[in-house]
Amino acid sequence: MIEEGVVADVISAEERRAIEWDCARLINLYAMLNDEARWTDVAALYAEDGSMTRPTAPDAPIVGRAAILAAFTARPPRITRHMTANIVVDVVDADNATATSAMLLFTAPDKPPLVGGFVDRLRRVSDEGWRFVERRGTLSFA
Repeated sequence: MIEEGVVADVISAEERRAIEWDCARLINLYAMLNDEARWTDVAALYAEDGSMTRPTAPDAPIVGRAAILAAFTARPPRITRHMTANIVVDVVDADNATATSAMLLFTAPDKPPLVGGFVDRLRRVSDEGWRFVERRGTLSFA
């Protein structure tokens, strides 16, 4: 068993950096696709059995890619801009990682900004690359 934050000796520094980069890209891509309302593409960033917990509903996980897609498409249209920062990826092994990130969400026209973040579990899915296994949103200021 590998302790959290400790990478198995079999992963080179180069491979660890590549995993960190791929996972950080996934987090940033999520924000971009979300702002573009590309719900099918957003849902595809989750593992088939992945789960999502919105920052505004931290006790209501949505489980499964199809359910995640349905949750996004059920939303009324809105204009958003997600700012993602302070992404820190911890490589668990060659196919698993965890990450934390900060998020600032602007929603037009009259909503106050939301400040929060995400705690993610990520997995390399052989034919799809890195995907979210679990994405838990939180709000820093309610």
